[in-house]
Amino acid sequence: MTQVSRRSFLAASAAAAASSLPGTARAAEGIAGFDQTKTDYDRTKEWKPFSDRKVRLGIVGHGVCQFGLAFDLQNHPNVELVAVSDLFPDRCADMARKAKCEKTYPSLEEMVKDDSIEAIYCATDAPAHARHAILCLEHGKHVATAVPAFRGDIEDAEKLLECCRKNKGLVYAMFETSTFHDDLYAMEQLFAAGVFGNLVYSEGEYCHPKSMGAATLGSYKDWRKKGCPMWYPTHATAYYIGVTHQSFVDVSCQGTPYADPSLRVPNAIGNIFRSEVGLFRTTEGGLSRMMVCNSQGEYLEAGRIRGDYAGFNKTFVGDAAGKKRYDEAIKRGVQIKKYALPPGVQPGGHGGSHGYLGDDFIDAILRGRKPRVDVIDALNMTVPGYYAHLSAVKDGETMKIPQYTL
Repeated sequence: MTQVSRRSFLAASAAAAASSLPGTARAAEGIAGFDQTKTDYDRTKEWKPFSDRKVRLGIVGHGVCQFGLAFDLQNHPNVELVAVSDLFPDRCADMARKAKCEKTYPSLEEMVKDDSIEAIYCATDAPAHARHAILCLEHGKHVATAVPAFRGDIEDAEKLLECCRKNKGLVYAMFETSTFHDDLYAMEQLFAAGVFGNLVYSEGEYCHPKSMGAATLGSYKDWRKKGCPMWYPTHATAYYIGVTHQSFVDVSCQGTPYADPSLRVPNAIGNIFRSEVGLFRTTEGGLSRMMVCNSQGEYLEAGRIRGDYAGFNKTFVGDAAGKKRYDEAIKRGVQIKKYALPPGVQPGGHGGSHGYLGDDFIDAILRGRKPRVDVIDALNMTVPGYYAHLSAVKDGETMKIPQYTL
């Protein structure tokens, strides 16, 4: 198995560029994905509370996307929002006002010292996700982070896993939006019921339209300018990992730069690729094509699967055996529609996933169960992208992908 440290990779790629801090936060309006609120759920069953206990929560992060408040955690009936935090005072004040929260902290490092807080959602910069999750867990807090689980430093994957192993009584969750898309939710339920059989082939696509020469979306210390497409893969890889809860074992990946050589200016890590497409081998022995693409065309967080007996591409398709398996699963009570959310919690953007991810995190804490995306799924969605980029740098050389267990 090929293991490459971040230090050796960055040293071989390019020297890091000087960073700069962004200014005032911008609202999420107009950012692709946030406007995709269309969703469906089982309207025949109302939400019923599991407990009347309120989880004492802190929320960190109110940057460009204002993602900290996007999951309606502040409106959940089983949540008491204790405090909010952002490094920038103006953002922190705006966050507190919108969440109707009186208590604020200037940083996560200060918030974790508050013994009254039992859980924290970190909507912070992507390179800090693993470090921030570890900080929360080490202070005895349940934690959820935005995607990806880590960014750029493969050593963070092992550190996060080891911390979760040491704190098995605490919930770690990654808020991957694709897992609560209507189609992926149905795929997962049907796969678990054995309807598809083994998956022969699957696809996932995260395509973010970007005009040539357009400025990169703002980010803390310009982290978005210091990476590559496959370092942010989870919206795509969820269409296999989130369906099967299995893993990828190896990858061959190719990258595409600008056609005009004069535009192929390496970024801070030496990357010139605008898009990367990986062909992965799965633990089932199947193949999976995953793509992260920055070009023109529609915004996509999408995927599809093909199995021994049936497939799913927006809707179920199967042969006689597959349809029989489908009908039997439905008769057994397999629910392929999402459940109703608590009052006051809206499905939100990215395919109506926001509210579901927030609710799932709180419900996992209350019931003492695994969340929708636990640390193993989170790493299995994120780590393959790291090795996919290494493969692309090596002109498609097949790279082995580490396998994780708790």
